[in-house]
Amino acid sequence: MNRTIGTIVLGYDPRQPWHRSQIRHFIVPPAPPPAASTKPNGTDRPPMPAPQFTRETVVDRLLGAFRRYGYDAASLGQLSSATGLGRSSLYHYFPGGKEDMARAVFDHVDDWARDAIFAPIHASGPPEQRLRQVIGVLDEFYDGGAKACFYGNLVVGDAGVLFKDRLSASLRKLIEGFARLAKEKGVSEREAQQRGEDAVVRIQGALIVARGLGDPAPFRRVLKRLPNDLLG
Repeated sequence: MNRTIGTIVLGYDPRQPWHRSQIRHFIVPPAPPPAASTKPNGTDRPPMPAPQFTRETVVDRLLGAFRRYGYDAASLGQLSSATGLGRSSLYHYFPGGKEDMARAVFDHVDDWARDAIFAPIHASGPPEQRLRQVIGVLDEFYDGGAKACFYGNLVVGDAGVLFKDRLSASLRKLIEGFARLAKEKGVSEREAQQRGEDAVVRIQGALIVARGLGDPAPFRRVLKRLPNDLLG
């Protein structure tokens, strides 16, 4: 332990020589450590509780942010606000930053499509019935045309280059799914492929127009006509 030695001079007379008896040494004890704060983290306010979100919840909120802002325009501040997480927490979930977040949303949407769209398409039963089920799912997912398409927001700018292969694979799979239903109705393979492409083009285009107009009517109209356009 460190100690400080001091000296006290007793009975000092400038006319007399120093004398040992006139000098006293003493030890200064070390200062006690500062008292620990009674407040958490040494502050006067309790810390804010860390938000407890599952990764699935965070990814779902990121989907909403990318739908709203797109990929290129979405800032880390906006993504942080949308998820309710600080930037450091976002990087804890997604060490690769925004690109990692977008890839997680891709996985999330692909998982949703596998269960909600492609499972009914590959199920048994009349094609008309299965298509109606898919249409209902799309109507709910896009909130009747009020919500933008995640894929559509990622085909422009740097995202269109960065995620080109992933976007192409997802869109092709949807086209093939619609084409499968058309072929089951007796449509030729070539015609069924074209009808599948047309279906995706109309859905995506209607979402863009509906958002631009602030009116979901174009999207709803496309969904209403889809059974006849694809299977008629």
